[in-house]
Amino acid sequence: MRSHGKFIVIRSLLVLICAGLFSFSDKKGGDSFEIWLNGKKVLQQFVHASNAVQTLQISPASDNDKLIIYYSHCGQVGKDRYITIKDENNHALKVWKFQDAIDKNAAMEFKLKDILSLRKNKAGKLGISYSSHELPEGKMLAIIAGDESVVRK
Repeated sequence: MRSHGKFIVIRSLLVLICAGLFSFSDKKGGDSFEIWLNGKKVLQQFVHASNAVQTLQISPASDNDKLIIYYSHCGQVGKDRYITIKDENNHALKVWKFQDAIDKNAAMEFKLKDILSLRKNKAGKLGISYSSHELPEGKMLAIIAGDESVVRK
């Protein structure tokens, strides 16, 4: 009877160990980003929960409109951060480099007109891509659609 009890205990431990090992993922997690326009959050996304790239329709209201991007690597701000604006053919139009952050909420800030001026026409789309030391391959964050490129409902 004792050997049967040991067998049950050992079998239970093996099941727990296997369940514990399979509960871990090989993907890095916890990355997220937010895009703000003039103090209003227009997009928040958790990177590994969704791979879809959102399209934003943004029209400038004034020359002082500000677009702010926050990117978090598991609660930490990245090193050697870059934001690249790309055209519809994925060609880089402009690259901004940002200094390493001193605090956790380091914003990457732009004047909206500086981004929208890169469009070749009003219907053109621009991609906002982020890269850093932690994410050297980069991540497309959002597409900014021109006035005529988004179907209105």
